[in-house]
Amino acid sequence: MAAASPLRPSPTVQPLWLHCAVTVLATPHRAAGSGRYTAFDSGFDTDDLKTARQWRQSFTQDGLPKGNTIYSRSSGPGGQHVNKTETKATTTWAVGELAGMVPLLIRPRLRMSRYYTKANDSFTIHAQEQRSRTANAEANRVKLYEELVALYEASVPGESRPETATKYKAV
Repeated sequence: MAAASPLRPSPTVQPLWLHCAVTVLATPHRAAGSGRYTAFDSGFDTDDLKTARQWRQSFTQDGLPKGNTIYSRSSGPGGQHVNKTETKATTTWAVGELAGMVPLLIRPRLRMSRYYTKANDSFTIHAQEQRSRTANAEANRVKLYEELVALYEASVPGESRPETATKYKAV
């Protein structure tokens, strides 16, 4: 059997970034011990969970940072109007700016979002569905809001009912 080339790793070795991503995502979900008879959210820090849930209850689109919006010519609806005006809105938000406003449990997932742009470490969202540039810029804010809510739902488990918690403690 031939040895693996130094330029090409063997297929059984996972890249370091993949190992780190799996560790970050899997670690909070693992409870102490075997984890077989524990509540799902028992592996999380209770203060972090409480902070994240309070953030979600108070989080609105008005709380989003403004971002940097540039406009360009669109290929969307509008007939000749589309050839004369710049209505496509492209808005970017720095990940550092977003990380400062989201809870600690969501921060590791920010760079896994489909809107993440590695080149400038930011979220980049495009909209060209409307004929109005302000409507397209607002559509970008709505998409960012929906993405942050989706990241929250993927990162933070729902609150366990007291009956469930006592059941797992009894087992």
